[in-house]
Amino acid sequence: MTRSEFDDIRGFLADPSTRAGDLLDVARTLVDDLEQSRMREAVLRTHYLRLLTAARATVAAEYAGAPDPMTFVRHELGERGQLPGPGEAVHRVLSDAQAAAALLACLTERQTKPRPRGTVRLRRCIGPARTLRR
Repeated sequence: MTRSEFDDIRGFLADPSTRAGDLLDVARTLVDDLEQSRMREAVLRTHYLRLLTAARATVAAEYAGAPDPMTFVRHELGERGQLPGPGEAVHRVLSDAQAAAALLACLTERQTKPRPRGTVRLRRCIGPARTLRR
């Protein structure tokens, strides 16, 4: 869900003319989006785990003196359609890797910075006992 969609929902919730049935529709939509997000996260975690396992197996194969230790990584990249083609420029692949590392560093830096004081923090709905104000 995009930031503008969240802003629209906040505006909808703040509108005093909003009916309870409309709020229920919004809640159902949000729960569906949350479920889809969790499924996407599970798939991404699975792909990450498979790639991490292939990388570890590649290093272990190299330590063991295997004749072709890159077999594991090649297989995993091939399964995902990410194996560089024979005509693909090496420079572009390495450039993509550098850009991804830079983006990851920026994201990591942003996540470790403390939240500035005075910003609004929304409360979470936790537990079945929480009810909406009437």
